[in-house]
Amino acid sequence: MNIENSIVFFGTEDLGLTNSFYVSLLGLKLYKDQNSCQIFLTQGGGMIGFCNHLNLDSQRNNSIITLLTNEVDEFYRKLKDAGVTCSEPTVSQEFKIYHFFTKDPNGYRLEIQKFL
Repeated sequence: MNIENSIVFFGTEDLGLTNSFYVSLLGLKLYKDQNSCQIFLTQGGGMIGFCNHLNLDSQRNNSIITLLTNEVDEFYRKLKDAGVTCSEPTVSQEFKIYHFFTKDPNGYRLEIQKFL
């Protein structure tokens, strides 16, 4: 038996805005459009999906979508230039990472990070 990959799904109320954020702004590729769900592929092979039939659960603040990149500062500048509110990039000595936080259009916490 072999697990080939994984997808984590979240709820959304606006697939178009979600698509624009993850594809146009962050550069993820749309892997599959299932009309009520869109699945995006990261370069490492992981997938993240958003569905308009799932409850939007961003207000609980118990989920973090973390995207790994060596270009943390470049993503920070790109998001800030697009008018997206972001925390300042910082080093976490505890976790040995360099990262910042923002929110996607659905209100989910999004972390852009690299391991040090």
